[in-house]
Amino acid sequence: MLDPAIYAHLLDAARAHPPLRAALERAGPIRIEPSAHPCVADRLFVEVVNQQLSVRAAAAVWARIEAAAAAVGASPRGLFEAGDAALLRACGISGNKVRALQAIVAAETAGLLGPGLAALPHPERSAILCGIRGVGPWTADMVGIFHFHDPDIWPAGDVAAVGCLRRLTAQADTAAVAAAFAPYRSILARYLWRIKDTAPAPADLPADLPTRTEPAPWARRPRGTAKSG
Repeated sequence: MLDPAIYAHLLDAARAHPPLRAALERAGPIRIEPSAHPCVADRLFVEVVNQQLSVRAAAAVWARIEAAAAAVGASPRGLFEAGDAALLRACGISGNKVRALQAIVAAETAGLLGPGLAALPHPERSAILCGIRGVGPWTADMVGIFHFHDPDIWPAGDVAAVGCLRRLTAQADTAAVAAAFAPYRSILARYLWRIKDTAPAPADLPADLPTRTEPAPWARRPRGTAKSG
């Protein structure tokens, strides 16, 4: 479970925004799950495939990926490493995403995604990741938060975290609000995703919204709302 001292810090930082503090209290200490991926390339594969897809669409694409991999006696990662563009397109992966997956494989082969990334500050790591085709700041933030467990990243490009914080604080500048939660802004974001996920959905919104909540069946990932890059 979350360190009690970190939870207390978040509650104290939220004193200026009673609705946010109340939501944090309702959520209580959360569990920080270990990374579900053995290496950063696997995390990037999942993020790129799921970019801008709804829960339903992502599940359908991954089902086709798994079926295609099983048919040739490979894993999903094996398909990406093989880089058969026609096969990947047949699974429902767009041409741009196929090229991004191939770029991730090339980056890993070139040694850009090795264990040394873990020791880098997030801005430096992000710059390396964003040099890979199809990987932008949002994806780099997700990798930092969920794969490397950096505690102090505010994902300013994440629709769900930003929208939830604006709703609970009535403040447009979420980066300024989040600054009060340093050095645990990543934990704040995790709470905001949890709060959003457990809130009742507005009746006028469709159920099949774009999301990054559902992971590939072969690699679980945390919840939130999708944004390209």
